[in-house]
Amino acid sequence: MNSTIMIVEDEPELAAVIADYARAAGYLPTVHGDGAQALAAIRAAPPDLIVLDLMLPGLDGLALCRAVRAFSEVPIVMVTARVEEIDRLLGLELGADDYLCKPFSPRELMARIKAILRRAGSADVAPALLLLDEAARSVRIHGHALDLTPSEYAILAALARRPGQVLSRAQLLDAARADNLDATDRAIDSHVKNLRRKIDGAAPGLEPIRSIYGLGYRYDA
Repeated sequence: MNSTIMIVEDEPELAAVIADYARAAGYLPTVHGDGAQALAAIRAAPPDLIVLDLMLPGLDGLALCRAVRAFSEVPIVMVTARVEEIDRLLGLELGADDYLCKPFSPRELMARIKAILRRAGSADVAPALLLLDEAARSVRIHGHALDLTPSEYAILAALARRPGQVLSRAQLLDAARADNLDATDRAIDSHVKNLRRKIDGAAPGLEPIRSIYGLGYRYDA
């Protein structure tokens, strides 16, 4: 069954573009330009995922996210032109699963939607089972050993010890430097890219390390 995507966006042209891309990706989109109307629709027939604009007339995106989280764990992707740090933090605390800042690529949005839906509801993709052996400094995922550099191990271990918590690049740099004095802030993204590649090689389709725009990275167990 095709997944249903609710697009809550008060810019008609942008909403139409997102809906077109969603249909092309095989989803069933609906569009709402008002937060209160969207909330009523969600209560009546919850979608599989919500693309939620932060700035809405009446009930804004943060208030709508808070209201939805009172009765549903439906995945929510927030899109916004407001890039202030507090908005990102507040949105995540209210339960948003991901963020995209305008302007964004509709293809990137579709890729994120696909990844979130796969984690949230795909029966043929098992959750990531990661085992850290602190003494041996080794990692196994779904029973497969990962061949990691000291910095990669330190970064993955730091994330896995605090699942669901966003760690900044500075925090991950501190973790990597404990094992490798040559670690640099610019290298964190490269290490994470390599970790994702190695995890996918051991357990194809799993993406436990999430990028949180403007904040850092999060491990989703």
